[in-house]
Amino acid sequence: MTAGVTGVRATARIEAREDGRGGTSLPVLEGDGPLALRRTRGSGAEARVMLVGAMSGPLGGDHFTVGAEVARGAVLRVGSAAATIALPGQHKGEARYDVRLTVADGGELRWLPEQLISARGSDLYVTTRAEVGAAGRLVLREEQVLGRAGEEPGRLTSRLVLSVGGRTVLDQELACGPGAPGGWDGPAVLGGHRAVGQLVVVRPEFEDRPVVARAIGEGAVVVPLAGPAALVTAVTADALRLRRLLDEALGSLETGE
Repeated sequence: MTAGVTGVRATARIEAREDGRGGTSLPVLEGDGPLALRRTRGSGAEARVMLVGAMSGPLGGDHFTVGAEVARGAVLRVGSAAATIALPGQHKGEARYDVRLTVADGGELRWLPEQLISARGSDLYVTTRAEVGAAGRLVLREEQVLGRAGEEPGRLTSRLVLSVGGRTVLDQELACGPGAPGGWDGPAVLGGHRAVGQLVVVRPEFEDRPVVARAIGEGAVVVPLAGPAALVTAVTADALRLRRLLDEALGSLETGE
């Protein structure tokens, strides 16, 4: 971790490898400053890691980077102990939070952090880039809540990029809050809702049995991507309803219903 006039710089890295005994080893599990990583009890071949916020943030001017690499035969699940809250800080300017995920052919990653809350006065740019082999598996969930209870949101810009088998199948960006392009809260985007989420599911089976575009519940839709992948987008009034919708969508995609 480094700190200076422009805020805190912090990095966390995870590498998951098949251990040769039917499980998954973590030869790299390191984080600094506000990004602490803890291995928790897994199940079967799956290794589990929890991201624990050791400090407040990201604050204005901070730059956090989290990366996970999953090799062939490894199975990794990553969650977080609590919500991440973007806050204004002493330093002026935008904060950044970068997530970099790589899943090899035959590897599996479930990236399931808690929600990101954009507090009043904050300015955060989040980028998530996932590269998955053609025979890899990924479940990636993003949940964003605009403002705490009774509070106006800060500015939040979120970009999500997914490539499968070396081909980009998704590249989307959403900007919300003060200073964002006009219309972000209109009927074509959030429609007055304050919680928005994305769920990306990559499964080799989708190559032969493509996902059918459809609505799931009230406020969520699933669409196939140009590859063995699907995207679920949901908007709701609050974080609890958002999680229920995304869980329902994930269940239907994994069971093929």
